[in-house]
Amino acid sequence: MHTRGRSEFCNRLHYHLHSVNVTELTVAAGWIAGLAIVALIASGWRKPARAEANPARGRVGNQAPRVEIKAPLAEPTPLWRRVWSVVASGWLALWVAAITATVIAFGMAWIVITLTDRLKQ
Repeated sequence: MHTRGRSEFCNRLHYHLHSVNVTELTVAAGWIAGLAIVALIASGWRKPARAEANPARGRVGNQAPRVEIKAPLAEPTPLWRRVWSVVASGWLALWVAAITATVIAFGMAWIVITLTDRLKQ
């Protein structure tokens, strides 16, 4: 392996970070899922087979009469708030797009640099 002046620890870390074994990854994911199930069982969590009856809902009698009250309609939103909402959401969309484009560009640059590095070896 090409060391390029790195310590032994860095060389091993670089090897382990860049070589993913599918079998080891699958076994690790299985262990994590299994331990999560064991933790749920140990904590006493269970899903009931059917919904439990609420005794308070079954009472009949001595109920207050129901009265229908008409609520007033809400006032329409002012135009300036609608415009502000469009401007603010557009600005946020541009900001998120710029951040996403930057992250993707850095990722692509890293991939190109890594692959070119490996081709040189």
